[in-house]
Amino acid sequence: MNDRISVATDLMLRFGDRTGLTSHRPSRRYLWTDAFAVCNFLGLARITKDRSYEGLALRLVDRVHEELGRYRSDDRRRGWLNGLSDAEAREHPTRGGLRIGKPLPERAPNEPFDPDLEWDRDGQYFHYLTKWMHALDQVARATGDARFNLWARELAEASHRAFVVGPPGARRMVWKLSADLSRPLVPSMGQHDPLDGYVACKKLEATGAALGSGAGPGLAAAEADFRRMIDRERLATTDPLGIGGLLTDACTLGQVDPRDELLPWILDAAARGLRRYLSESSLLGSAHGRLAFRELGLAIGLAGAPATRALHEEIGQFWLRPENRESPTWSEHLDINEVMLATSLAPEGFLIERARIGDPRDPA
Repeated sequence: MNDRISVATDLMLRFGDRTGLTSHRPSRRYLWTDAFAVCNFLGLARITKDRSYEGLALRLVDRVHEELGRYRSDDRRRGWLNGLSDAEAREHPTRGGLRIGKPLPERAPNEPFDPDLEWDRDGQYFHYLTKWMHALDQVARATGDARFNLWARELAEASHRAFVVGPPGARRMVWKLSADLSRPLVPSMGQHDPLDGYVACKKLEATGAALGSGAGPGLAAAEADFRRMIDRERLATTDPLGIGGLLTDACTLGQVDPRDELLPWILDAAARGLRRYLSESSLLGSAHGRLAFRELGLAIGLAGAPATRALHEEIGQFWLRPENRESPTWSEHLDINEVMLATSLAPEGFLIERARIGDPRDPA
């Protein structure tokens, strides 16, 4: 096993122990981090041929659904977000979406909006849900079990129905909703949310076709809706996590539909944003002034583009140095930082698609 895989494995095993996945510690689930973690465990199983890592991915999927698919213990509401009976909900755990997993309860209807406090409040984020769709779909591709693709499709349908608002011709998206998807908590639209939704729908449909599964809702209408909301001229960003997101969307779209006319626009936006980010960024600064998970999000996207391998390595090596992981900005976001560092070191589970499921040439 080479060094990067050894380090990634160690990071993921520590994460599993620390968050109660593989230990008796209190369970600590957070949708974004857990989505990357599921993919990481799948990647480790693929690389090492050790199927126990696949077992950890499946265990984590169950834990996320059982905890983030239900209302919080301090919420007056009880049961599953989808409102189904316990037995039915376990068959369709994503129909009501999934909570973020933030430390504070969501803002009550009569509470004033506090932009700083809102970051720590629960609810549902669309861009977190698309990450979980991707994770579930990667499980479907790795195992050949169409049930996970079904759950991802049901999540896509529920998310489209709740987060897309407005009349035909003037459709837009909401950035954050309440846990029951009934009211907006942050009504503005995320810059890349329509693109994320579009790419997710295309991937889920492709997986369903590859698995020969007709189960679950069709996503053609949602896909078209998301496509109409994408503003190609406004995709560029200087946020490193956003640039990484563009690159991972491009990687996914390039594998699912390399002739999609949006692909060159996405790559151009990522390139323009990256040039500006590098001219203005703090990559030469100390760890105390940098947010690792945002830079690692960029590194993960760069891992899918061979021409940018040097920058991908530079970011990863910076955060591998022990002294840089002693900064408060690292320890305050330990779970997400370690999991995304593991993804950047071993991106096989997150970025590499098994587009031809069952192909004997697949090394897995």
